[in-house]
Amino acid sequence: MRNIKMIVQYDGSNFKGFQRLKDNDNTIQGKIEDVLCKLTNEKIEIIGSGRTDMGVHAIGQTVNFKTNSKESVERIQKYLYNYLPESIVIKSIEEVNDRFHSRYNAKSKTYLYKIDNNKFHNPFNRKYSYHIDKLLNLELMKEGSKYLIGEHDFSSFASSRSKKKSHVRTIQSISIQQENDLIEIYVQGDGFLYNMVRIIVGTLVDVGLGKISPEEVKTILEAKDRKIACDTAPAKGLFLYKVQY
Repeated sequence: MRNIKMIVQYDGSNFKGFQRLKDNDNTIQGKIEDVLCKLTNEKIEIIGSGRTDMGVHAIGQTVNFKTNSKESVERIQKYLYNYLPESIVIKSIEEVNDRFHSRYNAKSKTYLYKIDNNKFHNPFNRKYSYHIDKLLNLELMKEGSKYLIGEHDFSSFASSRSKKKSHVRTIQSISIQQENDLIEIYVQGDGFLYNMVRIIVGTLVDVGLGKISPEEVKTILEAKDRKIACDTAPAKGLFLYKVQY
């Protein structure tokens, strides 16, 4: 049996997230599996490096699947390109060692969050960024983000829907940069809780708006209480940027 690894890009705007649902296949996983099943005439289950929520996008989602098909990887990629919706593209594909697992072998993941910081929103970015019409103070946001670096209990930054037993995670880096009116926040960590990046962004936005001080990020973190943290930033600005192995 062959093990195929793929890097997938997708616009998650019109999908119900990455993970296949029992009652609806309008998911990234469902769409890819359906096309692969038709090509291989096998029941295919793809394994993703992580699950992105409804409305979240991906620049570098890693997946793998097992198959007995003799089709070349070039043929598989072309078939997927022809029959998947235009909003899902297989960026690269290769045959890998049988033991490779997209989720279990991942060392870290990087998420990107985009903010359109302008008085009037950019209509071409409206589906892929969070519009904030008041000027954000990036230096304060950078100062606040430093309290999140390292290994911590991120209970304050996890949705109440999170089912993980442990909320301890390690954030390796947070980078905040701006080009014209577009702010990009890169968050790299060994793993993330449900809505964790979006809650982090929502909290840093409040720092940037002067609603809370940078030091209050530490207070929120130490409280280990979701009710203490700030609002969850919208899904449309979030991208799974890269998975490191």
